[in-house]
Amino acid sequence: MKPSHIEHIGIAVKSLKDAIPFYEEVIGIKCYAVEEVPEQKVKTAFFKVGDTKIELLESTDPEGPVGKFIEKKGEGVHHMAFAVEGLADKLLLAEKRGIQLIDKTPRKGAEGLNIGFLHPKSTFGVLTELCENPNK
Repeated sequence: MKPSHIEHIGIAVKSLKDAIPFYEEVIGIKCYAVEEVPEQKVKTAFFKVGDTKIELLESTDPEGPVGKFIEKKGEGVHHMAFAVEGLADKLLLAEKRGIQLIDKTPRKGAEGLNIGFLHPKSTFGVLTELCENPNK
């Protein structure tokens, strides 16, 4: 697959309002964008650390994926995302190699990226996201 870098680490939080100050005031990185992704029932906040981003995820619906995650597991690391080129081909390759897919085809995610998720049952318990920048 050869990702170019870790695109971001997704962290589920109950409240962006409560979590953003920790990253800004304690860790010392500034939030550069807050965005709602209605299709995924989340609001996101982004921070950059080198080439990698931290994505905070606040559920906008308790029945959404992040809402269910927090209800079941509490706040914490939700997923790991890798930057790839040729996302559709990478999803097909993963499926051919026996990986259970959540997304068989790319879909739109935050920051205009195309995304696809691999099921944690096939990735040693880590929800794994593949991201492609369609503008590159």
